[in-house]
Parts: sequence; structure tokens; C-alpha cells
Amino acid sequence: MVERPSILQLRQVTKQFGALTAVDHIDLDVAEGEFFTIVGPSGSGKTTLLRMLAGMESPSAGDILLKGRRINDVPANQRPTCMVFQSLALFPHRSVGQNIEFALKIRGVSPEERRARALFLMRQLRLPEDYYAKSVTKCSGGERQRVALARALAYDPQILFFDEPLSAIDYKLRKTLEKELKDIHRETGKTFMYITHSLEEAMVMSDRIGVMRGGRLVQVGTPHQIYTSPRDKFVSEFMGEVNLIEVRRGANGRVSAAAPAGEFSAPVLPAGFEHGHLVVRPEFMRFLGAAGEAENHLVGRLYNEYALGSRIQYQVRVGEHVFVLERLRQQPFAGHLDQEVLIGWDARDSILVGD
Repeated sequence: MVERPSILQLRQVTKQFGALTAVDHIDLDVAEGEFFTIVGPSGSGKTTLLRMLAGMESPSAGDILLKGRRINDVPANQRPTCMVFQSLALFPHRSVGQNIEFALKIRGVSPEERRARALFLMRQLRLPEDYYAKSVTKCSGGERQRVALARALAYDPQILFFDEPLSAIDYKLRKTLEKELKDIHRETGKTFMYITHSLEEAMVMSDRIGVMRGGRLVQVGTPHQIYTSPRDKFVSEFMGEVNLIEVRRGANGRVSAAAPAGEFSAPVLPAGFEHGHLVVRPEFMRFLGAAGEAENHLVGRLYNEYALGSRIQYQVRVGEHVFVLERLRQQPFAGHLDQEVLIGWDARDSILVGD
């Protein structure tokens, strides 16, 4: 991949509200043209961070640099950036065209230029030309999303910020718009910075993901890096369903666990590792015909199964511990509930993480 220059730099950015530190010494570089998503649970500080980047809050400490220029005190309306809100904030009494042209009208752009720009963006975002005069209240949810995005793109901002714009939309439409947003990002070449609590949105759309917890960025990487190499227990659980076994350093490079009791082959133990968690993703856990078919195995009972589109998920109880396995729908497990089953995994398919 060609190395791209940084467009946005955060240096020790901090935001305090009284005794509460909402954003805690964030360092980050976002590349020009990148789709960067910040994901985290409620209260992690992601929206506060986005509001500082967009100019709606000022940092308590640290610097925000846009193409090398410090913008901490630059008002939102003077920054070459734009925000797409969860509420969309469209003007209900205006047409599609009038909504898209609003920022251009405020800036004194001529009616002819405004209309030409609006129609260009409507074509780019797959809105029919005859929607130009259509009331925005008569548009569907997906169409209103496209209008909001066209309005944000109208005056050619350097960065677009998105504050959970798909969270209030039904599942089917949300999946369609995730793909469309990724297509639009590629077509426009703009830098997108996106906030969400949804793992699925982050994994589908992003070039890189930053995981926030307690006001800090605890890990930054590509979706593949974060999914396959989580830095700690929090990231491993947040980035999808996992099987977790609390373990300690054992003998001969193995790890030992109290529940389920036993010793397991693990990846190479990090220097200084004494205690942590062994992580096995559901797609790497498998049903076995014999113990020798995997480096690690457990005996349990098939507790439940769930159809998840192209996959089937199985739950297996081993004592008080529940393990999750996934198989393709074309390769279902030929067993029955409450049946005793043997499950297992290989060391190379697991990850060791700290607490």
C-alpha cells in the first residue's frame, strides 16, 4: 500500500469536565484519504473526541493539527471539515436540492453553481435528478442519509466526520448503507472519520479502527489486525464473540487453567507472561471425532444452536463454562442437543492476551 501523508494529527489531546477526564492524552495520526473509525462502548469518550475534532468542543490540553496547522481554537464554521450527525439535521421545510445547497448559499455561491454542484452530487450518490425539487420529508430513510451526505460534500471539505449516522436505521438498510458509504469514500477520495459503537460497521467500512475505553485509545490497527491480534481482554471481547479461558503460565511452554481445569498448548508465551486469557474465536473451535485431532480438547454437552444466515452457531457447555463454535450452513454438525461432544482447537488458532 502506498504510504499517504497525515492530514490530521492529535498530540496528547485531553478533555476534562470538572473532575471527569472524558478524553485522556490521545495521540493519533490519520492519513489523507483514510476511512478511520473510532469504536467503543457508551461513555468511552469517542463522541467527545469527535466534537473536539469538529470544533464543537475545545481540548483542555494537547494539540489538534490539520495539515500541520494547529486548529484547537478555530471555530467549527471556519474549519475545512463537516459533520454528519446521527439526527441528519436536514431542513424539513426545504427540498432535496435546497438542503444540499444550503452551505453554498451561505457562502455566497451563485444559484447556477449551487444547482450544478447539487446535481453532480446527487448523481454521485445515486439520487434521481428529479428529486432536486422533492420535499426531503417525502424521502425514505436511506435517501435522507444520501441527502445529508451530499450536503456535507457540497463545499468540498477536507475531512468528513460521522457521529453514528446509521444507528437509528433498520438492519437491512444499515447493511446497504455501510457498503454505499464505503463505495462513496472510495469514489470521493475524502478522509472519513467515523464514530460508532457497532463492531460490524467498523469492520465492514474501515481502513483502520481505533478502540476506545475510558477516554483512551487502547488499540489502533486494521480490522484484520485488531480481530486477529487483540491487545487485551477488553479488545478481544469487544471485537466479536470469543471463547476466553483464564490461564497462568504452566510447564514446558503450556498454560494452565482452573475452569475448565487442565493444561493447554498455547502460542509462544510473551516475555514476562504469568497470567492472562487464552482467546479462541468461534470459527477456530471445532467438533472432534477423537482427541488426537487437535492439540487441545475438551468434553462437553451440546447446549444450543442458532442459525445466523450463512453460519450456524453452536453452544457447548463444559462444566459452568460455555464455548461457542461456528460452522458454515453447508457443513452442519450432525448431532443433537444434550449430546456429549468433543471440541478442540490448535495452539496456532488461539491468542494469549493480558487482562
